[in-house]
Amino acid sequence: MKVYLLKDVQGNGKAGEIITVSDGYAVNYLIKNKLAQEATPKLINELNQKKASDEHKKQLEKEKYQRMRGELNKATLNMSVKCGESGKIFGSIMSANISDELKKQFNIDLDKKKIVLSDPIRAAGAYTADIKLYPEITAQLKIVVTPHN
Repeated sequence: MKVYLLKDVQGNGKAGEIITVSDGYAVNYLIKNKLAQEATPKLINELNQKKASDEHKKQLEKEKYQRMRGELNKATLNMSVKCGESGKIFGSIMSANISDELKKQFNIDLDKKKIVLSDPIRAAGAYTADIKLYPEITAQLKIVVTPHN
């Protein structure tokens, strides 16, 4: 009997898989304990449609991030911060600050965890930050830090 696993079953498979097991094991253990349900043609068709829908959504998301990568590679983020005499910043600029400025200047809402700085920015100057938008899609953002009083 073919069953669709609702939960991981050790020795048989992981949740979301369709496996073939004996009728007695399927009815008396897997289905009875709500670990699986019978894989009817209707259920298999629904799962295939859901899988196709999920792949389509992933493709659209990937295209969105590729467009965003193009925007970010061209963009230059200008940040004006309070500095001392030598151009050294009071405090430092972290990925959270960069995320906030991206929202203000370009209306791009990015999680701070996606912004990768080799070190926090502690002085005025030009820097580059890697932004990991999606697996295999990384953008380079130019950041210009200028002092103000």
